Amino acid sequence: MTPSSRSHEPIAGVILAGGQGRRFGGVDKALLDLDGRPLLAHVVDRFAPQVAPLFLSANGDPARFAAFEVEVVADPFAEPAGPLAGVAAAGLRLREMRPEIDLLATVAVDTPHLPTDLVARLAEALAAAPDARVAIAASQGRSHPVAALHRLDGLDDLVAGLADGSIRRVMRWVEARGLVTVSFEGECGDPFLNLNRPEDLAALRRS
Repeated sequence: MTPSSRSHEPIAGVILAGGQGRRFGGVDKALLDLDGRPLLAHVVDRFAPQVAPLFLSANGDPARFAAFEVEVVADPFAEPAGPLAGVAAAGLRLREMRPEIDLLATVAVDTPHLPTDLVARLAEALAAAPDARVAIAASQGRSHPVAALHRLDGLDDLVAGLADGSIRRVMRWVEARGLVTVSFEGECGDPFLNLNRPEDLAALRRS
């Protein structure tokens, strides 16, 4: 099933992998091994069927991701600007290649248990809330603003705010845009469990 068949509008996606992985000793989290495969492979498997086109937000040499056949977009800013820089990078690239697409879904590269209906449910909620410009996921009482669906009519404001430093925090940005939240509860724990420390990855390998 294609993204356009689940909603009235086409939906692009970006996997956010621009972090520096300091807690993993500077190792690229996207390429960490989980069950014999890179973390990125698990996320692509779950996310790619839900969106088109799909981008990977990552800095450095894009050749290290060649095997995944996903277009890599680098942060368009001189200084690190956090996850929203990936939203801006993918949005700018989308404007070049598919300007008719106004919806961009985002997920983090270290969330290998993403729901396979994430985008469809966020799109349904966003369509039902005409005053909202962003839909985000929540689970176990916590909001996950990186697992989100953005309308791109605020892209120019986002780029300008990231460039001058007036925008940094994801939650503050999505709340300012107008927000709707969708609750997801996984049968086997938190579907948005992310890997912030080596211990998190070790625990996931044992589960």
